[in-house]
Amino acid sequence: MSIAPRPIADVASDLGISPEHLEPYGHDKAKVRLDAIEASERPTGKLILVSAITPTPAGEGKTTVSIGLAQGLNAIGERAALALRQPSMGPVFGRKGGATGGGASRLTPSDKINLQFTGDFHAVTAAHNLLAAAIDNRLHFGDTALVPLSVTWKRVLDMNDRALRKIVIGLGGSSGGVPRESGFDITAASEVMAILCLAESPRDLKSRLERILIGYDKAGKPIVAHEIGVVGSMAAILAEAILPNLVQSLEGTPAFVHGGPFANIAHGCNSILATRMALAHADYAVTEAGFAFDLGAEKFFDIKCRTGGLNPAAIVIVATVRALKMHGGTPLDALTKPDPAAVERGLANLAAHLDAAAHFGKPTLVAINQFATDTTEELGVIHQYCASRNIPCATANVFGQGGQGAKELAEKVVAATAGDPTPFTSLYALDLPIEAKIERIATAMYGANGVTILPTAEAKIRKARRLGYGNLPICMAKTQDSLSDNPKLRGRPKDFTITVRDIEIAAGAGFLVALTGELVRMPGLPVRPAAERIDLTDSGEITGLT
Repeated sequence: MSIAPRPIADVASDLGISPEHLEPYGHDKAKVRLDAIEASERPTGKLILVSAITPTPAGEGKTTVSIGLAQGLNAIGERAALALRQPSMGPVFGRKGGATGGGASRLTPSDKINLQFTGDFHAVTAAHNLLAAAIDNRLHFGDTALVPLSVTWKRVLDMNDRALRKIVIGLGGSSGGVPRESGFDITAASEVMAILCLAESPRDLKSRLERILIGYDKAGKPIVAHEIGVVGSMAAILAEAILPNLVQSLEGTPAFVHGGPFANIAHGCNSILATRMALAHADYAVTEAGFAFDLGAEKFFDIKCRTGGLNPAAIVIVATVRALKMHGGTPLDALTKPDPAAVERGLANLAAHLDAAAHFGKPTLVAINQFATDTTEELGVIHQYCASRNIPCATANVFGQGGQGAKELAEKVVAATAGDPTPFTSLYALDLPIEAKIERIATAMYGANGVTILPTAEAKIRKARRLGYGNLPICMAKTQDSLSDNPKLRGRPKDFTITVRDIEIAAGAGFLVALTGELVRMPGLPVRPAAERIDLTDSGEITGLT
């Protein structure tokens, strides 16, 4: 039953967060000061990671299940909180629409969270673009050793706009600056966003901003943001953005919603600070990583957990009947039609993600996100398979029933985490060669036979090693639509290699990006974007934002 919205001060009070640590943004949302983490006298909670199988284009409700699970934990008498990413407005107005859960498992105020919220995305945009403007200003006045054509720092915008992917800047003669090719990425793809989500303190935030690699001088020496002189101003813009945001679910479950890096070209997790805030004030902190286990969860362990010293107590992998049918060969326009045989064929994809999760040594469960069109026979196929592997499995009707629909899942999570957490295990050692780290991810997570590294990427690997970046973790940039780097290969592809075409150095975030396939950092709008159905009524109510 919905008890929200409660005053956000009451939500904070239930968590043990005192008023002096709260910065309200109206009555329904607030920023929480970082001292609240250390001020908590509660034992650190257990971290539950929610991931998923390879999704359909519509997604499989990972956020909805995360919210439902947290509500279910509270429904069985546990104290749970959420730590989730903030939606990007680009996809909200593009193909995806809102991203705050659905049905009875949704965050509130969903409209505000999906749109401006507390201004964090705007702050990231401004900080990123300040550095871009300062770079071009230095080039204009000749006050830098930076070679114009070596500049890698673009501009960002929190909107889908394919026309801005590649542009020419600096036109207009002496008054326009130094002409060069550049472009816009979406804000969620900004390294500043990744830095915000990996920073452990304001000091660490500033240190990471200083290390951003923006280009090279004539001798090939790296030029970093510190040399441009505006890092202090960038940090000042982000002073409020670094504070986690507190909201709630429809059932009043506290939710720290903070940060939003893309999951296929960045690490795809909410902030370390928001996760620590949830762990400091709840017995269970439920969080998620973007897309499926092969992309988001691997980065969650090897980048976020390694950076922040986090150790998940359990993994929940979300599966749906419709996604398994897709992987079993059912066309997208027929996924609502009963087809137990296709579900059984599609179990290969679930198997691949369960095998991948096993590398991290954590108790792993399967949550079936139930849809109204699912049949008893189709659900039974999944339960039988999980039983054959001794994997706890629960059907969760979180969209229709909220926390009540997740009580069985919540009880199984509590049972799976009853003992002490197993030690943290990463997939690879940081001192492995870059090529070996990439191959380890490709073979263990994707099931590839190996990796092909193209000459451009080989040269970039040599450069990264020469410049001292060889021991950074790897952030694989790969399609979310397949375990392989070919988005058309469904199920569990066999006998394929991963082709790495380029390497980028995200020195401030602290990882190397290995680029595979054709991925865009600035999405385009579909033929009929979600923006065309969103409206504002005369009474000030936002409609069409789902």
